Amino acid sequence: MAKSSSVTFVLVAVGGIAVGFLAAQVVSGLTATAAESAADSATIAEQEQTPNALAALGLSSLTLGERTRGEITSAGELNGNDGSRYLRYIISLEEGALVEVSLGGTLQGLVALYDDELQFIDSAETVRYRVEESGDYMVVVSGADARSYGPFTVNSRTVELSDSDTLTIGTPIDSWLGNTERELTLTIEEAGMYQIEMRSDEFDAYLELAGAGGYYREDDDSAGNLNARISDFLAPGDYTVTARSAFGDGSGLFTLIAEPRELPSDGELRNDGIVTPGETLSGWFSGQNLSYQLDVEEAGMYQIDMSSNDIDAYLVLEGSDGYYREDDDSGGNLDARIVDFLAPGGYQLTARTAYGNDSGLFTLSVAPRDLPDGIKIRNEGELVIGETLTGWFSGEPLTYQLTLEESSVVTINMRSTDFDAYLDLYGEGISDSDDDGGRGTDARLERALLPGSYTVSARGFSASGSGMFELEVSGEPAEIQPDT
Repeated sequence: MAKSSSVTFVLVAVGGIAVGFLAAQVVSGLTATAAESAADSATIAEQEQTPNALAALGLSSLTLGERTRGEITSAGELNGNDGSRYLRYIISLEEGALVEVSLGGTLQGLVALYDDELQFIDSAETVRYRVEESGDYMVVVSGADARSYGPFTVNSRTVELSDSDTLTIGTPIDSWLGNTERELTLTIEEAGMYQIEMRSDEFDAYLELAGAGGYYREDDDSAGNLNARISDFLAPGDYTVTARSAFGDGSGLFTLIAEPRELPSDGELRNDGIVTPGETLSGWFSGQNLSYQLDVEEAGMYQIDMSSNDIDAYLVLEGSDGYYREDDDSGGNLDARIVDFLAPGGYQLTARTAYGNDSGLFTLSVAPRDLPDGIKIRNEGELVIGETLTGWFSGEPLTYQLTLEESSVVTINMRSTDFDAYLDLYGEGISDSDDDGGRGTDARLERALLPGSYTVSARGFSASGSGMFELEVSGEPAEIQPDT
C-alpha cells in the first residue's frame, strides 16, 4: 500500500463511482482555489500530502463479517460527476486475507473499495480483494445514477478458500480455479432431486457431472450471468463434479454448492402416460424428449401449457391426418403454450427444451378454453349467401362448399386478428385466390360466378399460424354470360 498520495492523484484515482467527491474532504478546510492550485503544481501537491487521508474523514465503521444497513437518500453526499448520492464507511482489514464486500437490498448501485490513502482498488456489486497490507480501508456505497435511492445492506466476509476434493450436500465451498479444472467427489446417499451450482464473478463457469452407468450431464449458463447449474434426479452413488471455465482460459474465485430440491407438493413426477383435459402434472426433463398421450373426447378449444423455472420449455402436438403444432415461448418467460381447436381423438404431446441439454422441473397442464358467448366453431360444411360463420385455423386449410342456383356477384371476406388470412376459390372451371385484399391482413375475394358448385378454402398465409377467423359470404344476382 502506498504511504503517500497527493490531492491531484486522489482527484484522478477515485474513478467512475464517485469522481470528484473527495476533493473537498480529503484535507480539512481545503478550498476550491487550493484544490485547483494543487492540481496545477506538483510542489503544492507534495505539501498537501497527508499520512492517512481516512483519518481526517470521521467515517462510520463496518465490521468484517457483519451486515450493516443504510439508505441512500437525497440528503446523502453528492457525486458531482453524475448526480448520484453516496455513503462512506471505514473497515479494518488484515494482510493476506481474501475479503468480499457486497451490496444487497433494493438500492440499484455499487460498492467501491479504497485504501487508507484513497487509492481506488475496485468497484462492483460484489468486490473481492486480497489484502496487501493490514490497515484501514474505505468502502463507498453509491447509487447507480441520479435516480437511484433506497435502503441497502453491506455484507462483508473473509473468504476461506478450500482445496478439498469432496463436495458435501448442503455445504458450499469457496475455491480458486487456476489454469486447470477441479474435480470433486459428490456422494448421494438418497435418491432424489438435486441441484449443483457453480458461481463466479471472474470467469464463465462450466460444470460437468459424471456417474455410474455412463451418466453424464454438463452445463454452461443455466444459473444466469455466466454461472452454471445442473439440476437432475440422482440415484444413490458417487459422482464426479468437474468445475472449470467455459473455454479453459479463465481463473479466479468461485463458489460451488450442491443442494437437495423439493419435489412437487404431491411428491410425484410423471414423465409419460395419458394426459386428460383439466389435468396438471409435474415432470422432470433431463435431456431426453418426454412423450405423453392426450385424449380429447369432445371437440373444442384447448390450452396446453408447459412452465418451468429451470429450462426453456418447448411443446409439440401431433395428431392424425398430419396435424402438427409446436411452440416455444408463447406462454411468456420461456414457457410454451399451444391454444387450438381440437377434434376428438388421440394426440401425441412431446415436452422438451427449445435447445441445449438443460434439465429441471416443469409443470404440464391441459385445460378446455371457453369460446366467447354465442360463438360456435364451424370448420367445414355448406356456405349460404348472407351468412357469417366462425372457424378455427390450426395449420391445415379448411374447405367449405358453396352452391349457387343463379348467376351472382359473390363477395367472400375472411377476417382474423390471430393470423394472416388467405382465401382460395375454385370450381366450374375457375380458380382464384387472395391474401390481403381486405383490411390489414384480411382476405377478400369478389367474383362473378355462374350457377354451380364451388369450393372455398380458408387458411393462413403461413401454415404455422393458428387462431379464430370469421368467414362472411354475400352475393347479388347478376346477368352473366358464360365464357365460350
